[in-house]
Amino acid sequence: MTKTLFAAAAASLLAVGAASAQTEPAPAPAHDHHAVDHQAAHPTIDSTIEALVADPATKAVLDKHLPGIDRHPAYAQFKGMTLRQVAPFSQGNITDAKIAAIDTDLKAIPAA
Repeated sequence: MTKTLFAAAAASLLAVGAASAQTEPAPAPAHDHHAVDHQAAHPTIDSTIEALVADPATKAVLDKHLPGIDRHPAYAQFKGMTLRQVAPFSQGNITDAKIAAIDTDLKAIPAA
C-alpha cells in the first residue's frame, strides 16, 4: 500500500513537472515596429508639449491656439506633459474646447 501511495505521489509530481514545463510562457510575438514610418508621423494631441513644439508643423498649430507657449516662464516645468495634463493648471487658458480645436488642426496636417 505504501509503495502504491509513493508511486502515485511520484507520478503526480512528475505530471506536475511535465505540465509546468508545457505551460512555460511562450516567447512574445515579434512586432513589426517599423510598419509605420515614424519619421513621417507628426506628434499628436497625446504627445508632450515639447514634442509638439519641436515639430515645425505642429508648433504652428500651437502658436495659432496658444501663442508663445514655448516662451512661458514655466515651460521647463510643463514641457514634458501633454496639453490635457497641463490644462488643470492653466488657469482656464487650456480648455477642452481648445484641446479639441488643436487636435482637429493636428489631424489635418499631412504626413511629411
